[in-house]
Amino acid sequence: MIVGLDIGTTKITTVIGELAGDGSIDIIGQGSVPSEGLKRGSVVNLDRTVQAIKESVHRAERVAGVKVESAYVSVAGNHTKAITSHGLAAIRRGHEITDTDVHRAVENAQAVPLDPNLEVLHTLPQEYEVDGQEGIKSPVGMHGVRLEVDVHIVAGTAGPLLNLRRCVQEAGLRVDGFVLQALASGLSTVDLGEQSQSVIVIDMGGGTTDIGVFRRGNLAHSASIPIGGDHVTADLAQILKIPMEEAEDVKRRYGAALPEMADADLSLEITTGQGKTHALSAQELSRVIKPRLAEIFGMIRDEIDQTLGPVELIAQHVILTGGASKLRGIQELARDRFRVPVRMGKPTNVGGLIDIVNGPEYAAGVGLVLFGVQEDGRLLSPAPAPLPEPEPQPVPVPTKAKPRREREPEREREPERPAPRAPEREPLPPRAPEQPQPSLTGPVQTQVLRTSLQAQEQPGADGHKPGLMDRLRRLLSDWL
Repeated sequence: MIVGLDIGTTKITTVIGELAGDGSIDIIGQGSVPSEGLKRGSVVNLDRTVQAIKESVHRAERVAGVKVESAYVSVAGNHTKAITSHGLAAIRRGHEITDTDVHRAVENAQAVPLDPNLEVLHTLPQEYEVDGQEGIKSPVGMHGVRLEVDVHIVAGTAGPLLNLRRCVQEAGLRVDGFVLQALASGLSTVDLGEQSQSVIVIDMGGGTTDIGVFRRGNLAHSASIPIGGDHVTADLAQILKIPMEEAEDVKRRYGAALPEMADADLSLEITTGQGKTHALSAQELSRVIKPRLAEIFGMIRDEIDQTLGPVELIAQHVILTGGASKLRGIQELARDRFRVPVRMGKPTNVGGLIDIVNGPEYAAGVGLVLFGVQEDGRLLSPAPAPLPEPEPQPVPVPTKAKPRREREPEREREPERPAPRAPEREPLPPRAPEQPQPSLTGPVQTQVLRTSLQAQEQPGADGHKPGLMDRLRRLLSDWL
């Protein structure tokens, strides 16, 4: 049993997974409750956070019918830092590369000065390079004298991590490990076809928006923007003069990221805190929402452009996930800002209660379960995929018999010689034996030929007489 605990600014979600015998992962429990004790990914109220964690875990336990003792916990917010470091290890000439050599190269990459207030969360090797040959996934067993590797190191500030750990422990759980939010979301939303490409995963939460750039199945860059869906709600509450709860409800039910995507015939009656009521169209509502979302996408683009280069050149797709990504028209707005294909990211590669956790708001929770299965930060390929391949094996005999039947008509087309003998197989009345030596005129030749052949056909039904055949051959040789 593997448990993921996604502690976010607006909600806390517990997802319970189970590894099946065939290698697939089934979701057997899920529980979500509102979160009121965090702000921008950091704990600001211990008691409220502990109570929310307990309630979330309890709901998931009731669905799964099991007792949860430990969990992988998500980490988000701008208190996380990420760097990419280069490591090198020398290999003795004539020796194969071993696991020890690989660990040595990774350790050398980790030997970078970090702030003592930071705690390392992930050390994620990228592709290896052996004697200048790039793009190697696993160098163990290869020959070379120079092994190099780029390692993506993710660290978090010690203070927020200690507060988060304390909340989980006071809720009665043990922390199996902290997992970066963007990494967890990528593990559950990047499909098998995209694992050979470069994709950008944008997890839009309530207080933060987390970014992960995946290259050929590895997390190569990560960052966090301190703006999320709650800021859109705050804009509506401020402009419409309504409470945050009502603004959130209006945003989810009637909001759109683009005015042209809103319902043109819809008009809302908004009652302000002072008791005043005024009408507001859905398109006017979207004009309040769009600037904030455009700002978020603009900050994401600036982050990637300055660090890695233009988005259009480094990524084939953008995947939007997280609860704040469910607004209508948000994919079209993101496509206009990034100028690459954009799709909605939902959890994949799992079974069980997939109909319950198939929304983008559950991407991080399911990703935490997937991380617990492998614990190396690499994207999982679906285990059940190879199983259908052996199915067609039990049909060897029919496949060999069919081609023989199909070739038989082709053999009949090849010989043209039997064509003149077609008339000979027609049924003829019995005649007397052959006439004595005929003259060599055309009509008589034809008559004698038919009679001789008929004489051959008749005995052939009861038994073959070679004397007649010899006589026919002599006649034919004389005519020719």
